[in-house]
Amino acid sequence: MRYLITIIWSLILGQVVGFLGSALTSTNYDFTLTAICSVIVGIIVIVIGSIAYPNKKQTH
Repeated sequence: MRYLITIIWSLILGQVVGFLGSALTSTNYDFTLTAICSVIVGIIVIVIGSIAYPNKKQTH
């Protein structure tokens, strides 16, 4: 579930950043390209988050 929420938030924030970036640079806003890029960044964040913290092993 947390991966789905991460992808959804990356889409939302990616669209905001893409729209503001295109407005500031006076270029055309492309929804599909922004969505693809934001999903890729979201997947990279998920992979880094799963690699960065090792699993805690219980010792007896």
